[in-house]
Amino acid sequence: MKKLIAALAASALLMSAANAQQVPAPQIAARSWTLLDATSGQIIASQDADMRIEPASLTKVMTAYVVFGALRDKKIALDQKVNVSVRAWKVDGSSSKMFIDPATPVSINDLLYGLMVQSGNDAAVALAEAVAGDEGTFVHLMNEQAQRMGMKNTRFANPHGLPSPDNFSTARDLSILATHVIKDFPEFYKIDSVKEFTYNKIKQQNRNRLLWLDPTVDGMKTGHTEASGYSMIASARRPNGPAGERRLISVLSGANSDGTRTAESQKLLNWGFQNFDTVRLYAKGQAIATPEVWKGSKSTVKIGFPNDVLVTVPKGVAQKMKPVLERKDPLVAPLALNGRVGTLKMMVDGKPLLALPVVSLEEVSEASIFGRAWDSMRLMMK
Repeated sequence: MKKLIAALAASALLMSAANAQQVPAPQIAARSWTLLDATSGQIIASQDADMRIEPASLTKVMTAYVVFGALRDKKIALDQKVNVSVRAWKVDGSSSKMFIDPATPVSINDLLYGLMVQSGNDAAVALAEAVAGDEGTFVHLMNEQAQRMGMKNTRFANPHGLPSPDNFSTARDLSILATHVIKDFPEFYKIDSVKEFTYNKIKQQNRNRLLWLDPTVDGMKTGHTEASGYSMIASARRPNGPAGERRLISVLSGANSDGTRTAESQKLLNWGFQNFDTVRLYAKGQAIATPEVWKGSKSTVKIGFPNDVLVTVPKGVAQKMKPVLERKDPLVAPLALNGRVGTLKMMVDGKPLLALPVVSLEEVSEASIFGRAWDSMRLMMK
């Protein structure tokens, strides 16, 4: 999780204008969309990514995340049978139901498949009640989790996404949520790739049509309401040369049909994979320099990055990047571990493409009073 947060924080420093100038974004038939490289944590391109949208059934991604957390913390178990309430049975959405029955207890495992594969509103309510006792308490857990993730423009009003003025999000926030699901719960995320599920003798197909069209797509969720149109979160993983695999996540809202959201999501993913590379610039703990330290117990300090530095750039740009280190000289002890000591700018054709914070990779305490006095004189002379 710390690596993910660090990657997302670093991506805020990326000068995306340089990317946009070299690779024009595709025309996408949706009101709001974003394309995130989950490997680097960098948004490659977007349109109105912070526009408030009605998440519809994309809400169920957060419902699933909260349930996954309850499973991890052993508050519930996959084989646990739960009674189906009348409220869950009667929830609206005739086309989005798992068809559970109050007369038949159902397992948490089946409810998860009913939620993620069949997009069952009834499954969402049943899971909420199993985890928290009632919907209201569960929704509170959803909103707490959204705040922890930094989903600043999101509010949930229910676990299923049926229309409510208090149920809203953005494409950017939903990309953050999708990244957390994949990285935090890979063992449960694989359910998203299941193409069909049968419960109560009723077989239903996953509404994510990309699972049939693109073998690299392994999730995640679709949604639809009259007000919001057709929405979709899609994720694909493809080879990335020496750096291994690379994952992209697309989020779009406001398409005019199921076919359009499928085609446009495919277009976004293909465009991102075809036009960009994700490269590892530096490894965690790799010293990029060992500058002099003044008034310290050590004469030099190793500086670099507390996590792997991965960035997404247009194809062909990685070979042109040249690092320029700007330090906060003089470096005077005490220096804290991971304390900011400068900035590394990656330049392309003399222009900055991105800027990354450089930290001290080791702690340096103060020297003795005599050592500090000697360095004070040296600094005055310098």
